[in-house]
Amino acid sequence: MAQGSVEVHATLSTTCSNRTRVRFIPHLVKSYAHHVPNGPDHSPLHISLNSSGTERADAARNRRLLLAAAKNLIDHHGAAAVTMEAVAREAGVGKGTVFRRFGSRTGLMLALLDHSESEIQQAYLSGPEPLGPGAPPLDRLLAYGRARLKLTADHLDILLEAGAGAEDFMSHPVARTSTQHVQILLRQLGFDGALDFLALTVQAPLSASSVRYLLVDVGLDLETITHQWQDMVTALVTGHDRS
Repeated sequence: MAQGSVEVHATLSTTCSNRTRVRFIPHLVKSYAHHVPNGPDHSPLHISLNSSGTERADAARNRRLLLAAAKNLIDHHGAAAVTMEAVAREAGVGKGTVFRRFGSRTGLMLALLDHSESEIQQAYLSGPEPLGPGAPPLDRLLAYGRARLKLTADHLDILLEAGAGAEDFMSHPVARTSTQHVQILLRQLGFDGALDFLALTVQAPLSASSVRYLLVDVGLDLETITHQWQDMVTALVTGHDRS
């Protein structure tokens, strides 16, 4: 299949209601080999949108500092530890700075969700192995699942409130970008034909609603969920290789 390039950076931006709004940030992504068809004409997905407005250098620097502080709190203490006061303390700034930048804890978490989605897309499209190009496709797929599950668990409440567990979420460009990535890896693993169903099967346990069910109702921890997902994908690929 012919090479193509995807110029896309789709991130999830939400309101505080149960409506989801998708915001795009243009990001030039390296060329993809083995594009997955995106329709009956077999053309590759190509999304290119221009952003409006720019952010002052000092404002952008403060935003990165505060988001890094929030991410560090999540990594070391969990999402519940992220308060406006804790982020200010971690970043070494006044609490008023955090409120002025994000307005509320919800605003902060939404900005962090956007930032995290940006990071994971950059990582699987052009980052280092095993998530980025260069590693074997199975290693990349497993790395993607690990990264996606962590992002989902870190932002579970925000994702559920935003409607990321809803039935129509898979039609949003954020989900379609991730689905295309999974389809490309499945094709590189030797699967052919229409991969929509298979890609959906692989991604279903990574969704916010699935992770919530497994964590809360079933009582699994994130490590167990991750291992079981990896076992499922590995068995799927191994079984296909034997057929």
